[in-house]
Amino acid sequence: MPTPIIFDTDPGVDDAQAIAIALAHPDIELLGLTTTYGNVDIETATHNALLLAELAQQEIPVAQGAAAPLVKPKHPAPAHIHGANGLGNIELPAVRGKALDMSAAEFIVSQVNARPNEITLVAVGPVGNLAAALQLDPGIIDKVKQVIIMGGSIREGGNVTPVAEANMFNDPHAASRVLTAGWPLTLVGLDATHRCVLSPADMEKIAGAQGKLGQVLAGSYRFYSDFYRGALGIDGCCPHDSCALAWLMKPELFTTARGHLTVATEGYAEGQTIFAPEGRPFLGERWSSTPMVEVCLNADGKAVVSWMLDVLG
Repeated sequence: MPTPIIFDTDPGVDDAQAIAIALAHPDIELLGLTTTYGNVDIETATHNALLLAELAQQEIPVAQGAAAPLVKPKHPAPAHIHGANGLGNIELPAVRGKALDMSAAEFIVSQVNARPNEITLVAVGPVGNLAAALQLDPGIIDKVKQVIIMGGSIREGGNVTPVAEANMFNDPHAASRVLTAGWPLTLVGLDATHRCVLSPADMEKIAGAQGKLGQVLAGSYRFYSDFYRGALGIDGCCPHDSCALAWLMKPELFTTARGHLTVATEGYAEGQTIFAPEGRPFLGERWSSTPMVEVCLNADGKAVVSWMLDVLG
């Protein structure tokens, strides 16, 4: 049976690649897209989610969610990375559909309660929608099958500060709530995603196989890969959000560890994910006071990209 998921997203170039996988994979049942600010503002995120599904000729529910962080001031969207429209500033066709009347948090709660112990939540942006869902109904902690978060890092350091990854930094208070909620959670962070590089040749294969959606993926990729060429000196891009789906479907491609996570919410370390490995003693009990989770420490990058091509190419 296909794996039912809700994909929480801020599309975003790498989000678009991951959404294409969720739409195409025969063993994924995409129940809906929930949108958040992050790579773009919330209205643009919702527009892009609707558009990507329509380009794939699929009718997927889209529920609009968080427009800003829980506590901290909102930072401007990174237009220099994803483009002002989130998809590399390429010309985009009009959108026909519209978002649901219910919020992202309401959609998550209703779906999880309708199918207890079946649904996986995959979140690849700031996690305010998941925090809001927990506020609406704390009981979903015991009803989700699993939660996969693309964000944070364990050993890799940060990408927006020396220690913080963008999704965690954008809303550290929501991240602190979600990562310590006690549900079955895996963190797929920069330690894994930075091992994966989607090359121009890879994208050419995807573009040729994905029709109108492929044209958007390829056009946005060119803008995104220009950023990566300057920032990391690589010929291609890191398909961060697709790695969360790769973990879901092919966990054997990743190296993981169990332990306790916390998220710094203030000061220079704001947004840093702090990991205490299972069974390792540290000074004081606070490092092991949060629920046990699983974190990715590495990935077989070539195999992850090969899996993406198998799905999309």
